Amino acid sequence: MFYQLDFSAEVIAWYRENKRNLPWRNTKIPYFIWISEIILQQTRVEQGLAYYERFVERFPTIENLAAANEDEVLKLWQGLGYYSRARNLHFTAKTICKNLNGKFPNNYAEIRKLKGIGDYTAAAIASFCFNQPHPVVDGNVYRVLSRVFGITTPIDTAKGKKEFYALAHELLDSQKPAWHNQAMMEFGAIHCTPKNPACASCIFKSKCIAFNKKIVKKLPVKAGKTKQRNRYFDYLIIKQNGNIFIKKRTEKDIWKNLYEFPLIENKKQMSENNLIKSKKWNELLGKSRYHIVKKSSIYKHVLSHQKLFTRFWEIEVSKPHKKLPDSFIPIREQALGKYPVSQLIANYLEKNLCKQNI
Repeated sequence: MFYQLDFSAEVIAWYRENKRNLPWRNTKIPYFIWISEIILQQTRVEQGLAYYERFVERFPTIENLAAANEDEVLKLWQGLGYYSRARNLHFTAKTICKNLNGKFPNNYAEIRKLKGIGDYTAAAIASFCFNQPHPVVDGNVYRVLSRVFGITTPIDTAKGKKEFYALAHELLDSQKPAWHNQAMMEFGAIHCTPKNPACASCIFKSKCIAFNKKIVKKLPVKAGKTKQRNRYFDYLIIKQNGNIFIKKRTEKDIWKNLYEFPLIENKKQMSENNLIKSKKWNELLGKSRYHIVKKSSIYKHVLSHQKLFTRFWEIEVSKPHKKLPDSFIPIREQALGKYPVSQLIANYLEKNLCKQNI
């Protein structure tokens, strides 16, 4: 095994020469580091950068974010997915402003108590902003450590997490934790990548166990693959005299607090005739005089644990069915762009309705 400072010094030296110039690396303000880390939890830098810039432009301080309407926060987040991240950001901003006078905690333990902040994010903020010696262990770090040290313990098990954290802590240069952590994450992100890592030019090539044993593609190891279930959606885009009907999803499910059209969900794909004859269709349209203007092909939308197969039905009605649930609100079609919706719906609107509606 490398001596602690040898490993850290090498990866920091690499980082100084190869790091990308990213805006959150030019600040030690906890608010900006926090926003960037939450965005990048499930998002590549290439996609997340534009979201970060828009987010901090609209909410330049934690007070601005705390005072915002949740719909606006979610609208800015639209397309990033994992919307609980945005809801937690908003909640925590309000908590900090209410209970901590708007000041971000300055130590790992207190940062870790905040909603939506786990071990990794707390370590990132504590080390980047306050130079505290806590190792970050994200997907990039797992990959680097598993390959360089030839660790085959699955990273998605309690044993694996404990083993990798202990190693990351041992290798950390306690005098330069910010540099070390940034270097480890960057090395995994742009050099020791999941596919086609740059092994031939790697600073650890002579010492990397995975490279020398030709098992780079096999590491890191995961105990099991994520199981996905299929769901079948039919959205009814009901239009009446320039109005369109939407509701907010409030269930503990995907896309909580985002808006959607009247939805019919089934355990399997229904034929057009069976769908129109179904109880749910009748509840939404009943005896109203309506005309099906358009029926889309099936949109396949893949999430981490689910595959959605969705059709969109554009329907003109003379007047809404009187039993349409009160949770549905009529809005002008041109106002649809003010409401946060899922990327699935946004993709349909972009292709089929005018872009001002997204």
